[in-house]
Amino acid sequence: MSIPVLPASTFDFVRELKNNNNREWFALHKEVYQHELGFVESFADALLQELNIHDVIETPNGKKSLRRIYKDTRFSKDKIPFKTCWSGGFRRAGKYRRGGYYFRFEPGNSLIVGGFRGPNPADLKLIRDDIAFDAAPLQNILNSKTFIDTFGTLQGEQLKTTPKGYDANNDGIELLRYKQFLLIRRFTDEEVLHENFIKEASITFRNMRPFFDYMSEVLATDINGQ
Repeated sequence: MSIPVLPASTFDFVRELKNNNNREWFALHKEVYQHELGFVESFADALLQELNIHDVIETPNGKKSLRRIYKDTRFSKDKIPFKTCWSGGFRRAGKYRRGGYYFRFEPGNSLIVGGFRGPNPADLKLIRDDIAFDAAPLQNILNSKTFIDTFGTLQGEQLKTTPKGYDANNDGIELLRYKQFLLIRRFTDEEVLHENFIKEASITFRNMRPFFDYMSEVLATDINGQ
């Protein structure tokens, strides 16, 4: 069985698209786009198989995981019609498995991301209440060698001040300020196009699990601990 690899041509296409980001050029190169899209779909299929080894994913296949390359410019000042990357995500199955897996393959700016980009107010309160009660469980995950080696630090938008209703002297005050909770690992072009990348991508997603398991428990438990 061959190892799934993204060919260099997938990056070549989006580089050219970045320099020719208009509908006329894209129409002339539509067949090239579809050819390269096939490689990305196949890679996403393989990545989904890897994910299903250590998690349960409801996204049915690689094709369904991919986001459209066409941008929605209706409400944007930026009227460039096409994205200049390949991107997508995988949805965890079931209401008790929280968090999402995402990827972006772009020359000079490739990354794998997991976490919570925009938790709703109710979820954010549950997370903050748990941190305020005892920050140690989350701190232990974030300070683990595996987490640091893979992601460095927790990332995401933060408040500059203490969130309303919480103690500024709380042991978890730095965590309480987060409005987003993101795990991000960046990759060079050489790493993404290497035959070992499918393994590294799978390991990266797998190393999110302690964080996801913590968050899933917090967000699936009511005020009575049920």
